[in-house]
Amino acid sequence: MLSVSRSDHRLVHALRVINMQADIAPQAMGSLLISFGNTQVICAVNIEDGVPRWMKEQKITGGWLTAEYSMLPYSTKPRKSRMALQGRFDGRSMEIQRLIGRSLRAAIDLEMLGARTISVDCDVLQADGGTRTAAITGASVAIALALQQLVQKKELVAHPMKKLVAAVSVGILRGEVLLDLDYSEDRDAQVDLNLVMNESLEFIELQASGEESVFHHDQLSLMLEYGREGISQLLEKQRSFLEEKQIFF
Repeated sequence: MLSVSRSDHRLVHALRVINMQADIAPQAMGSLLISFGNTQVICAVNIEDGVPRWMKEQKITGGWLTAEYSMLPYSTKPRKSRMALQGRFDGRSMEIQRLIGRSLRAAIDLEMLGARTISVDCDVLQADGGTRTAAITGASVAIALALQQLVQKKELVAHPMKKLVAAVSVGILRGEVLLDLDYSEDRDAQVDLNLVMNESLEFIELQASGEESVFHHDQLSLMLEYGREGISQLLEKQRSFLEEKQIFF
């Protein structure tokens, strides 16, 4: 008998309901509202000519991708103060936006992109666990939408997205391995794991830690198994969504 009863009655290895809505931010070149259950994140992408000065100074060719992540004040209870009013980013937000940037740069052929910078903005509308994994998964699609505009304008000869990228959380709660944790599960989990992979199911990032706890090899193997299967489903949803919009690469 399972020791964990999930609030939405999901199986331990099941994703939450995933929804995607494009063109949520009309001023962006590509945008997507993605929902993992009650977690909702807007991912907006713009592409501009030019690259950071350090790339020119180091004579690094190709383009660049940078990401920003923030939780809107009303995304949580109690209300979260705006980071701009605090005068600095908190450590968690900095960690997450660096993770998003690293993960998405692995998806792009930066040489093919040319001397351009992709700016990714991920804003959490509602937080119920897994905001970073939702942001990565949604931003991957938003980037594909933005790059398609350059292809259609013939500013790029081919789509520079190499492979879609998706991410999911896995954890251990009361000895049970769970996929795609919501906030209540994540809050009480003894072990947290965030997994980022591409369409070849190659690892991009793996973050695992015990919360004042430990985990053994068999548990890690099961977490990776659940995570791999969850990411496979997310990638299928991403690809189907883009194919409906006639975007292929």
